Amino acid sequence: MEQIKGLIKWLLSIGPIRAVYNFVMRSLAKIGASNRLTSTMYYIPSFLTFNREQFAVLRGRRGYYNNLKKARDSRVELRRNIHRLEKGLLMRPRRDVFAKDYIGETVEFYKAATDDLAGRIDDSEIIWAQNVLSAYFTAITLQDKVVDKARTVFEETLFKPDVSDKIPYERGSPESSVSYDDFLRLSEQRRSVRWFKQKKVPRKLVDQALMVARQSPSACNRLPYEYKIFDDPEMVKRVAGLPFGAAGYRENIPMIAVVVGKLDSYFSPRDRHNIYIDASLSAMSFMYALETLGLASSVINWPDFEPLERKMQKTLKLKTHERPIMLLAIGFADPKGKVAYSQKKDLKVLRSYNSINGWRP
Repeated sequence: MEQIKGLIKWLLSIGPIRAVYNFVMRSLAKIGASNRLTSTMYYIPSFLTFNREQFAVLRGRRGYYNNLKKARDSRVELRRNIHRLEKGLLMRPRRDVFAKDYIGETVEFYKAATDDLAGRIDDSEIIWAQNVLSAYFTAITLQDKVVDKARTVFEETLFKPDVSDKIPYERGSPESSVSYDDFLRLSEQRRSVRWFKQKKVPRKLVDQALMVARQSPSACNRLPYEYKIFDDPEMVKRVAGLPFGAAGYRENIPMIAVVVGKLDSYFSPRDRHNIYIDASLSAMSFMYALETLGLASSVINWPDFEPLERKMQKTLKLKTHERPIMLLAIGFADPKGKVAYSQKKDLKVLRSYNSINGWRP
């Protein structure tokens, strides 16, 4: 296989052959992109390109419904609905009655979670749910059969005294002790580091950085991802050897993290891309936090490429609905190791105001 790849690379390095290849690819893309029908026909011969995602999304959907009956460390369905209640509570003006279409379901989710408390569910998640539900039922003063029925079930389910500190609150005017200039310097300091000191990375520092990462915004507060972190030298070597992007420096990596998206966090295919968005937001915060703790990192791209997906799934024993998002190399930077300058795009290329495809009011 490697010999075939090498031969193909060599052939494509020959000018005329490369020109013909580009012409054929450009022509096929032009035809395939004409409309949705031709694009469907274009991808039929290479159906595996998106088949893994389709299978994973469907498996995730099945997993979501199967999980409703299982004991778990955290319940995404409860998290989603409690966050929806939070948004209803903070609206201005707030409606006299809201959430009628899902309050009954939410209370049932809460009841199932409290039944599951034998060391399986994080108490802080239950307290948050209880506090928000208490605030909701306090806010709804008008009589309503749906709400009143849910209120009765909730009051019969309370498991702890009301703490009432995990509810929507006034933002106020907090002043950050971190100035813009400080943060800009931090962003400029952060670079993709590929050369590390051969020094063990303290897990305590990584956990501190993850405390920042989990504060990143997430659709309906579901946090549909997991950081699988490896610091055993043999495991690091195995995992770092999977992606193409670590070739040439993988032997130098002291710790590696695989950010994995959880498609069983969703009941609808419409949310299938949230794992990439939410995990990426978290990973960026994680990398900035690492910098403040004296650690460096490098994002290792993970392409949606069937042979590599199979290897990762087998190596980490991932379920079908668990998708690798990216890998992160972590360690103490070698001060003599070089990093890329990486000139960024000019602002005028990155942003526009009140412009729609070139049109301005």
